[in-house]
Amino acid sequence: MRITMIGSGYVGLVSGACFADFGHDVVCVDKDQKKIDALHAGRMPIYEPGLDALVASNVKAGRLAFTTDLTDAVAEADVVFIAVGTPSRRGDGHADLSYVHAAAADIARAIKGYTVVITKSTVPVGTGDDVERIIGETNPEAEFAVVSNPEFLREGAAIGDFKRPDRIVVGTEDARAEEVMREVYRPLFINKSPMLFMSRRTAELTKYAANAFLATKITFINEIADLCEKVGADVQGVSRGIGLDNRIGAKFLHAGPGYGGSCFPKDTLALLKTAQDSGVPQRIVESVVAVNDARKRAMGRKVIDALGGEVRKKTIAVLGLTFKPNTDDMRDSPAIDVIRVLQDNGAIVRATDPEGEEQARLVLENVEYCSGAYDAMEGADAAVIVTEWDAYRALDFARAKSIMKSPVLVDLRNIYPRDQVENAGFSYTAVGR
Repeated sequence: MRITMIGSGYVGLVSGACFADFGHDVVCVDKDQKKIDALHAGRMPIYEPGLDALVASNVKAGRLAFTTDLTDAVAEADVVFIAVGTPSRRGDGHADLSYVHAAAADIARAIKGYTVVITKSTVPVGTGDDVERIIGETNPEAEFAVVSNPEFLREGAAIGDFKRPDRIVVGTEDARAEEVMREVYRPLFINKSPMLFMSRRTAELTKYAANAFLATKITFINEIADLCEKVGADVQGVSRGIGLDNRIGAKFLHAGPGYGGSCFPKDTLALLKTAQDSGVPQRIVESVVAVNDARKRAMGRKVIDALGGEVRKKTIAVLGLTFKPNTDDMRDSPAIDVIRVLQDNGAIVRATDPEGEEQARLVLENVEYCSGAYDAMEGADAAVIVTEWDAYRALDFARAKSIMKSPVLVDLRNIYPRDQVENAGFSYTAVGR
């Protein structure tokens, strides 16, 4: 099957490469000539484990190509995916659909023969209706169907998520489009991945509901962690105790500095705006957003408290900057707020991250970037683990103590057992323990 992917960012590139690996002929389109040139040279615009090798093998096999020419790519396609960005709109928090609408108009002008147009981007309820209207008005002769097919990819594990999904959600009530979608995902039938067919609007809402629920689990356990600290309980024991309940599940019950990234912050906000416009307030999600926003700065204050309430002119080593490991994504990372709180209180910040430094430089000022954990800890008054990269899971505490000005560790990801750190001569602060 001939597939065109409009947008070669995180979702578009991963999805396109995986579809090509299934044996489809895929063309990824992007207006950014520099990005396309880099892809032709084998340079990935994002960091995702295994993506460079997957792209290279499928380019070599002739199943994956990159172009800025949308017209030819769409004209030759059986299926066109829209995988462009839908960032929060400045001012009101609604999802910015300008890129989706522009893609729909471009598709309409290029479409030839029956084509299934699929919104892969995360979009508010009713966006598929808008895409259908735009294509129909721009090209009344076009023969097409519009389908919603939201993605559920985790950064850092996206290829595995795509190839071994929990489910494939497809929003269409068009029988012909349904058969096309079954053919697109036929290679996954061997894994018995369930395909859930539903109305287009139901599929659109399913993505937002899933992300909002996961964000709620994270925020819930973070508030329980705060209670644990006050009453002398251990949040890790609580997490295990409730996570083994099959009705709850263990995932997303790890206490920490709050959620960030490209999905949860903008998707919860977009869901709230849709609910408000519909006159159906989502009070639980409203609380989740408010609690999470406050928590990130509270983690900065936790670091200050660990140093006796004063950090002016003290040096803090920040280990990890991205919102999670195995990505270079800095969007809404808790590290941003933690660092800004420390800087607002006069601290000197030295930071390191295996993949995120380039993106961090775009959002953080007056930070000294270091080549690794020990480089960052040299002469530091405290070290703070903000992102649980593997590189920070087996620190040599004897070495760290010998180079730090004072042995203080704030573990915002609960990586280490308290006794291990304290036996090494460190003052140890964790979350909910």
